[in-house]
Amino acid sequence: MSASDDPRRVHFQSPEYLVDRLDAIAELFDKDRTDLLVEAIREYIEDTADSETFQELVATKYYDDQLEFETVKQLVGAEMAQRLRLLKADLEDEPLDLAAPNDVDVYKGDVTTVDTAADDDR
Repeated sequence: MSASDDPRRVHFQSPEYLVDRLDAIAELFDKDRTDLLVEAIREYIEDTADSETFQELVATKYYDDQLEFETVKQLVGAEMAQRLRLLKADLEDEPLDLAAPNDVDVYKGDVTTVDTAADDDR
């Protein structure tokens, strides 16, 4: 058992009806209330962390320097956190000053021009 797996006592208040229901479920399954709470918390955290909306929120707050990297790792896992770190570093870099290639016809001769002056009149 690693240090992060060591049990930690947590005290919180809950509406009485939720505790009563939890106790009834625990008795039905012949389980301990704490085991059910830990299982419910674990499932909630996994579902939340897998949510695209949650991941976008974490990324936004990380890019805006509202979250530290270690916190991001706790929220979305090491692999996703590393991706966000690399993307953030890429976003913070100055854009490369590369000239357009002269010897490659990326449009293969099918060039369409757009009159942007018409958009400026709106």
